[in-house]
Amino acid sequence: MEILFVIFIVVSSYFILIKCSYNRCRSSFAKSCKHLMTFLSCREKSPLDSQASYLAVDVRALIVTAHPDDECMFFAPIILGLVEMKIPVHILCLSKGNFYNQGSYRQEELYESCDVLGLPASNICILDRKELPDTPKVEWNTSLTSSLILKHITEHSINMVLTFDGKGVSGHANHTAIYKAVSYLAFAGKLPDDCRVLSLLTVCMLRKYLSFLDVPISWLLPSQLCCIIGSQGYQQAKRAMLCHRTQLLWFRHLYILFSRYMLVNTFNVIPQEPKHVKIY
Repeated sequence: MEILFVIFIVVSSYFILIKCSYNRCRSSFAKSCKHLMTFLSCREKSPLDSQASYLAVDVRALIVTAHPDDECMFFAPIILGLVEMKIPVHILCLSKGNFYNQGSYRQEELYESCDVLGLPASNICILDRKELPDTPKVEWNTSLTSSLILKHITEHSINMVLTFDGKGVSGHANHTAIYKAVSYLAFAGKLPDDCRVLSLLTVCMLRKYLSFLDVPISWLLPSQLCCIIGSQGYQQAKRAMLCHRTQLLWFRHLYILFSRYMLVNTFNVIPQEPKHVKIY
């Protein structure tokens, strides 16, 4: 009986911690974004430690993905959070997802998904380059990939880029190729002076499928930007994912139910240090 009581106390305490983490993250998300924007104009200060007053910097965000469905499978929380703040969000998808010759269908599904997420079609760009095929067997050229991303950044005056980290969440080669490209732009000093790049943190397999149980862990572990959505946001992200009808195999339904990326996004800033980098 005592063991059951202890288990009840532990479980209850953890659910209270989940609620507190969610409330604190929701209240601090906008503040964290403003700190990051302060960092745009004051690079010697940390985005989260700076005590300077917030600067009136207009945020123009770009989510760089590899395939249609990446935007809702991995980035739905940050997209919904930015849209709620009325921040313009652009999507640059570097392929049509034509691995199974379904590119034309997947392209339309991406537009439907973004509409559910609150993004206008005019903010969506889908590339179809033979040099960037949807396959993990081909390594995308870093020079080409970075030049396409940089072109989109300059054309749309983007000052916040969000994409995968070096592990690409799922380890897909196309995801990690994007990280290599944006890292090159950051490390080589190619980005506009006011532009910052953030990478989506890859978590271990256990945490990846903890769903809302990962909320306190994500909140407590260090990151430079944390976005957590509630049940309403989750339902919106789920509807966006269901737009990708060609991808709804049985395991994708399990992903929707259990993936923490449907609820939580944590990011770190990629440092921008001008260096002489050669691409071979």
